[in-house]
Amino acid sequence: MSIHEEGKISVTAENILPIIKKWLYSEHDIFIRELVSNAMDAITKHKHLSLTGEASQKDVEYKIQVTTDDAAKTIRIRDNGLGMSGDEIKRYIAEVAFSGATEFVNKYKGAQETQQIIGHFGLGFYSSFMVADKVEVRSQSYRDGEVAVCWSCDGSTNYTLDEISDFSGHGTEITLYINSESEDFLKEWELKNAMRRHSGFLPVPLYLNENQINEQPAIWNSQPNTLKDEDYEKLYQNMFPFQEKPLFHIHFNLDSPFQLRGILWFQKMKKEFESFKGRIKLFCNQVFVSDAIEDIFPNYLFMLQGVIDCPEIPLNVSRSALQGDPRVKKIGQHIVKKIADKLKDMHRQDREKFESLWNDISPFVKFGVIQDEKFAEKISDLVIFQSTPDRKFTSIKDYLEKNHSKHENKVYYCSDTASQSSSLELFQKQGIEVLIMDNPIDVHYMQHMEMHNKDWKFLRIDSELDDVLLDKDKKSTIVDKDNKTREDNLKEVFESALKDGKVSIRVENLKSPEVSGMILLPEHMRRYRDMSAFASQKLPETMEEHTFVINAQNPVVNKVLTMKDSSKGEEAHMVARHLYDLALISQRNFDPAKMADFVERSNKILSLIS
Repeated sequence: MSIHEEGKISVTAENILPIIKKWLYSEHDIFIRELVSNAMDAITKHKHLSLTGEASQKDVEYKIQVTTDDAAKTIRIRDNGLGMSGDEIKRYIAEVAFSGATEFVNKYKGAQETQQIIGHFGLGFYSSFMVADKVEVRSQSYRDGEVAVCWSCDGSTNYTLDEISDFSGHGTEITLYINSESEDFLKEWELKNAMRRHSGFLPVPLYLNENQINEQPAIWNSQPNTLKDEDYEKLYQNMFPFQEKPLFHIHFNLDSPFQLRGILWFQKMKKEFESFKGRIKLFCNQVFVSDAIEDIFPNYLFMLQGVIDCPEIPLNVSRSALQGDPRVKKIGQHIVKKIADKLKDMHRQDREKFESLWNDISPFVKFGVIQDEKFAEKISDLVIFQSTPDRKFTSIKDYLEKNHSKHENKVYYCSDTASQSSSLELFQKQGIEVLIMDNPIDVHYMQHMEMHNKDWKFLRIDSELDDVLLDKDKKSTIVDKDNKTREDNLKEVFESALKDGKVSIRVENLKSPEVSGMILLPEHMRRYRDMSAFASQKLPETMEEHTFVINAQNPVVNKVLTMKDSSKGEEAHMVARHLYDLALISQRNFDPAKMADFVERSNKILSLIS
């Protein structure tokens, strides 16, 4: 006797499907992911039953076939997996899917935000009604003695179930009669992009109109010792086209305490700001879940690129649910541990390679140390900086140990070798080692280090003058009838020349006569400016209050005093102003107006040369 049934989907609310169509997903192309994933699941189950002898696997070449028909306005998804009987269709589609329908309606009807809630209620199949006015499911169970059936629903709660005779083999075929708002999915390129994005790494062939979509294997499921560098490069180019070649990768493949597969690539860091959105792609059993996971894993991981695949994470789940899922937190912790282990191994086994990559990977490592205490415990000792005079790498601890007798727990650093060249020269001539901390994140890193090492004090080389830079043997002597010293007179000349209440003049006898003068800005003000510039991605504004140190040992500075004493006060002021401007230029604190004045004054000074 042939089957023909009519029935109602077992829900208590008549308007459940319209609500699903409106609120199910924010991106309607999810329907192809859901239906292809269901097909993959049916094939996987059939494979398993075949291995246990519960199902026949006679010459089965598993595949998923998607076809479009512009004339009929249909999309068809066919698999050769388990298939379903009439009773199973009623159970899995008409009943189980809506076991939480009442909760769904109460919770999401009238919601203000579109949310991905499908996973809470088993509604994956019904994503098809977001794009279709009518859906048909034709299926033949793998079990002997079962007849093929066709289930049909027009988007209401009514359905029909009929026996059919024109279905060959086992499996399921779903036909979507596309609605007028979704006809773009009938365009092959549109559907192909959606299939590649969501299902491009499935382990069985996936076809769209006879063209295979998933030619690139998901090599993150393979053991690393079975792969070559070319395999990783090919996958990287597939997932992140038009990107520079990465520096190196980390491949993790865990089975305990949970399954976790993935590959992360370290890229060269750019100086300018760049968005990290979409750089890490989350998969569940090779099916793409999301790349909008900024709130799920630690921020510093997004300085990397890669793929993470974890069957522990439900395919259909909201971001808010992921954020609160303890499994996700554990996954993040294991990834961080794998990265730390990789860097420690490289540091120990190939220090030369580690140092060659350091400038590119250091922002990631420093950001991780600042943000993650556990990561910091594993990796802090690996953080290194180049130092003067030979630019060799050293850790802060090693630096402090080497220089303890000279300046105890002070760490002298330089953030820009060009603009701070005068100060750097002073330190180098006195044999004081200086760390090069020229990455924008370094100012935050040193703040973090000072918080966790109370005795440490980071000082930029132009924030103060160390005693070892001063010539203590050079005594100030009275040089005129007013009991003024030479240093007093120099200060007067420069104060008169600058006439700027925001500039404090200080005269010192530096051990190096080559430096005429330098700008000093207290360390806390330096950091404030550097942090503000880092946050705004702009150069800092011109300095406000600061100190101009004049070197009484410098011949040009002494020439200013000679000019003043020779009744050439105007020329003395002009040269004094010029020396101050030279110090400003070295600090890169010159606006266009000041530059115009500087050029004009330079020409006047040159005209004095006879």
